[in-house]
Amino acid sequence: MKRLHLKIYGRVQGVYFRSSAQDKARELGLSGWAKNMPDGTVEIVAEGEEVQLQEYLEWCKKGPSVARVEKIEETWEETSGQLKGFSIN
Repeated sequence: MKRLHLKIYGRVQGVYFRSSAQDKARELGLSGWAKNMPDGTVEIVAEGEEVQLQEYLEWCKKGPSVARVEKIEETWEETSGQLKGFSIN
C-alpha cells in the first residue's frame, strides 16, 4: 500500500475534476480525498495498491474531457491506513 499526493495545475476547477477524480478513485478501489485550493489547483491524496495508483496518476494527467491539465506535482509516501472511502472536500 502506498499514498500518492498530487497538486494539479491548469484548468482544473469548475470542470468537474474533483467529482470525476472521485469516480475514478472509487472505480480503482482507492481511498482519499480531493479539494480545490485557493491558488486554482486541485490537491488530491489517494491511498491504495501501487498499480492502481499508477493508473490513477495517468488518468489525472488528462482529467475529465473539459479539463486542461498543465502540470502535476506528485509525491509518493507511505500510507497512513486511516483514509476510508474517497471524499470531496
